[in-house]
Amino acid sequence: MNLTPGPQWRAIVNRSLGEPQPELERADCDVGDLQASAPAVCSTAEGTTAMVRSSDQFRILVVDDDPMIRTTLEGILKLQGWGTVCVENGEDGIRMARLQEFDVVLLDLFLPGMSGIEVLRQLQSEGPAPEVIVVTGDPSVDSAVEAMRLGAYDYVTKPIDAHRIKHLTEQAAKRSRLERENRLLRRVMDSQRVVGTVVAESEPMQELLETVDRVALTDAPVLITGETGTGKGLVAKKVHAASPRSKAGFVHLNCGGLQEQLVESELFGHEKGAFTGAVTATPGLFEAANGGTIFLDEVTELNMAVQSKLLQVLDTGEVRRVGGSTLRSVDARIVAATNQEIEDSVKSGEFREDLFFRLNVVRLQIPPLRKRRADVAGLVEFYLDRYGGAGRGISDEALETLVSYRWPGNVRELSNIMQRAMLLSPNPVLQLEDLPLPAPGTAAVPSRESPRETPESLKENEKRHVARVLEYTGGTRAQAARILEVDIKTLRKKIRDYGLGE
Repeated sequence: MNLTPGPQWRAIVNRSLGEPQPELERADCDVGDLQASAPAVCSTAEGTTAMVRSSDQFRILVVDDDPMIRTTLEGILKLQGWGTVCVENGEDGIRMARLQEFDVVLLDLFLPGMSGIEVLRQLQSEGPAPEVIVVTGDPSVDSAVEAMRLGAYDYVTKPIDAHRIKHLTEQAAKRSRLERENRLLRRVMDSQRVVGTVVAESEPMQELLETVDRVALTDAPVLITGETGTGKGLVAKKVHAASPRSKAGFVHLNCGGLQEQLVESELFGHEKGAFTGAVTATPGLFEAANGGTIFLDEVTELNMAVQSKLLQVLDTGEVRRVGGSTLRSVDARIVAATNQEIEDSVKSGEFREDLFFRLNVVRLQIPPLRKRRADVAGLVEFYLDRYGGAGRGISDEALETLVSYRWPGNVRELSNIMQRAMLLSPNPVLQLEDLPLPAPGTAAVPSRESPRETPESLKENEKRHVARVLEYTGGTRAQAARILEVDIKTLRKKIRDYGLGE
């Protein structure tokens, strides 16, 4: 933070160090000074600064050109323990609202320059706005009624009635907080559904779930590793569901599923105008997960710049939105996952070693399905109920084939095969021929070459094999890399060299 020297900044620094707070030497806060500061600071009367940082405080912006009114309102609000910022004109009010989040704006309608109505329209046009209570000295209150038609919460008339100001501000602030929470909840609703069943009849999975139950009670970061399709996301949800954070949000981000330039904004949020298309300020997923859990899948796909910022969040518990200067405290447990050999990514310099150490506090390694065959029968029974309903079953021969199959795509592949068989087979009891599997004993990706064909070069053979594996995985490169037993960088190079991505 770049702080301009002065008594108000000394108060900020002293508070952060836990030292006694000096009185301000100025009556009003200057908007220009506040722009570099993360916490909101204000004192329109002599006294100590009020830092608006605690989630328990309501945050109020007062916009009024009359210093006596500002002093009166600030005194009423301070008695309630609410953080307050006071400015004397509409232009400064708009700037301040862009810099910080407020629950309520107390807005004088008759301001010099930009009128209160114009300020209200501007606030409403810039996305989710705080609740606005208009303050008017017009006994006809016509202008106040017009303001309410534009979206103001309510109005008060001058002279100021302290009881009405307190009551209206409290009600408006509660409504503002509720609407903000609703906006964040809508972002995580898809991740708030009931956690699915984890079948754990095998010893490795039983041991894994015992570990999940133990680590869930802590706030330690968790790193989940395992092949594609083993159920890393489901295990992450189990960690969250068994934790004291279970009533808060579980937010999931596939780090490899977004364009590189969008990941930072998605994680940390952005301010209005931070980039082309950023028409409103938007909180990031860390803010949405506050009090809960954020799950970063394919974490090794993050670029080095985002890795650095993620490390900063782990170290400080604070995020800075893209294009912003304010640090926002967040309390979110981080669960990360990867299907890559993350130690190899560290050795190659693609993943920060210090970030790896911070994430790798608790390691959950999910075994592939071929190494926990005791779970296959239970999974088949689960998918019979899920996709087939009552009356559907499976023959012993078909079940034995599923148990002995190698499962390169793990549980996800089993789920897909069972769903397809249920949809296409008319048989109430699935038979071996109903299962879309390679013949027993064949490779996961069967060869189509005839042994009588003219031998081809190793390069051509490799190109065709890579193409078939990509077709088999539906273009999922991480899974294809696993089947080919190469790292993802090598596979990307082969796709580029062979022109398979065109």
